[in-house]
Amino acid sequence: MALRIVCTSPAMNALSQTLVRCMSTQGASKNIGFVGLGNMGGHMASNLMKQGHKLHVFDISKQACDNLKAKGATVYEKTSELAQKSDFVITMLPNNDIVANTYNEMTANGVNKDTIFIDSSTIDPNVVKSIQKMVSSKGARFIDAPVSGGVPGAEQATLTFMVGGTEAEYKAVKAVLECMGKRITHCGDYGMGQAAKICNNMMLGISMIGVSEAMNLAIRLGLNPQTFADIINSSTGRCWASELYNPVPGITATAPANNDYKGGFSTDLITKDLGLASGVATASNTPIPLGGMAHQIYRTLKSKGLGNKDFSVVYDFMKNEKHN
Repeated sequence: MALRIVCTSPAMNALSQTLVRCMSTQGASKNIGFVGLGNMGGHMASNLMKQGHKLHVFDISKQACDNLKAKGATVYEKTSELAQKSDFVITMLPNNDIVANTYNEMTANGVNKDTIFIDSSTIDPNVVKSIQKMVSSKGARFIDAPVSGGVPGAEQATLTFMVGGTEAEYKAVKAVLECMGKRITHCGDYGMGQAAKICNNMMLGISMIGVSEAMNLAIRLGLNPQTFADIINSSTGRCWASELYNPVPGITATAPANNDYKGGFSTDLITKDLGLASGVATASNTPIPLGGMAHQIYRTLKSKGLGNKDFSVVYDFMKNEKHN
C-alpha cells in the first residue's frame, strides 16, 4: 500500500516535503566522509547522521571530533583512510591552501573510482578547477558546492548549496546535499558554484556594513533600536543582515551580537571571501567599488584584533567611532 500525503495548508505541505525527503534519504544510507567540523561543518555532519547516513569524520580539533563521535560518527586520524571508506567525501575548510593541501593528502594513495568528493568551502574558482583535474586524473569525481545560510542554516538544515559540475554529478549528489539544505542549485561547470558564492558573500559583507551604519546613525539620532529595526524589516531596507542577523544586541535573539559577537561567521572569513572577490574582479576586469571598500573595512577590523569575532562586530566597531 503506497503512502499518500494530502496537503491542505502551506504548513502541511512543508511537513509532507520534509517527510518525503527524509524517507528518500534514509532508504539509501551511505558512508559519508566529512572533513572540517567547525561552526557550520559540525552541524552539517550531524544532520547527515540524522538522515541515517554513516559518518566518517576528521578535524584538527579533538573536541569537534569527540562531539561527533558521541553522536555515532567514526573518527579518523588520516583523511586518506577516511576517503577510502566513503561513498561521498564533503570538505568544509577555511581557505585555498588548506583545501588544496587536504585534497593532496587525501588522494595521495589513490582513490575509489566511485567516490564523489564535494567541497563546500569558499575558495577561488581556479583552485576548484585545479583540484577537479587532479581528482579526475586519479579516477574519482569532484564538484564544488559552497553554501549560504550561516550557522543557523547549518543547524536547521536549511542551507543553500551552489553546485558546480556536470548535470549528472549534480543529480548524483543532490539527495545527500538535501540532508543539509533546502535549496540545491546547479550553477554550471566546475567553479561556478564558487563564483556564485563569492558574489553572494561580497553582497553579504556590503549589506552588513550598510545595516550597521544605518542602525548606528538611527540610534545616535535618538531612535529606539527595536523600532528602527522593525521599520527596516517592513520596508525597503530589509535584508538578511537586518532581519535574521541584526548586528545590534537585543534585536535578533539568535544573532551573535547577543553573545559578545562570538561564534557565527568570523571577521577573518568574511575578509578572506572579500579578498577572493577582489582577486576575481581584478582578473575579470570588473569594477567592485563597494566590494573593495568592504574589504578594506574588514581588514581594518582584523588589524584591531577582531578577526575571531563574528563579522557583525563591524557595528560595535562603528558605534565607538566618531566622524572626522
